[in-house]
Amino acid sequence: MTQESGHQPYGTPEVPRVAVRGEAHLEVDPEIARIGIAVTARGTDRRTALDDLTRRNNTVLDLVKSYGDAVEKLETGAFSINPELTRHGRAERIRAYHGRVHITAELSDFTALGELTTRLADLELTSVDGPWWALRPTSPAHGEARRQAVLEAVQRAREYARALGAELAALIELADLGAENAPGYPPAPGGGMRTMAFSASEETAPPLDLEPQRQTVHAQVNARFTMTPPRL
Repeated sequence: MTQESGHQPYGTPEVPRVAVRGEAHLEVDPEIARIGIAVTARGTDRRTALDDLTRRNNTVLDLVKSYGDAVEKLETGAFSINPELTRHGRAERIRAYHGRVHITAELSDFTALGELTTRLADLELTSVDGPWWALRPTSPAHGEARRQAVLEAVQRAREYARALGAELAALIELADLGAENAPGYPPAPGGGMRTMAFSASEETAPPLDLEPQRQTVHAQVNARFTMTPPRL
């Protein structure tokens, strides 16, 4: 059983092939920022802890929602309320109840982000983690990185061909190895992540000045071309 010439893996002397890889690395400004919010409560009985947790959770949600279109996504991740047993004695006596709610908010307005994180951190028994900077999956930066990777592959293949006194003839294969944004969170050491946990105070703290962390976009492609016979 013979293999068709169109499927020869290495080309032929009359129709040689060249295989190259194209890569692109872009640094762009982030488009969104995510923050994690933890609301906690503690009470000597379950109902008190639950009522306090509900009240604080509603306060946080109302505050975040007050920023309107600046908040693109608001999600409640996990809720828990657990009894704390006394350390001494054989009887299973409950000392207190601990409640916690985790919330995630995603913002596109970074000016509002600094003000919101400060106001959240100033609430009673509320902690804030973040921000984690990222690009949207539909960001044009991904497409631009792919385009530049393809252009580099073509340029590299053309340089190889010309070194042999030949020219590129046709594209045989273009294989996408992925064009993925570097992880928006957790950030690299020294990145833009901050953690805040404060109790309520009489004075309003000034908004945080948060500097967006630049995002790196990668793209890689493998390309195979045919070229004219070289002049050796």
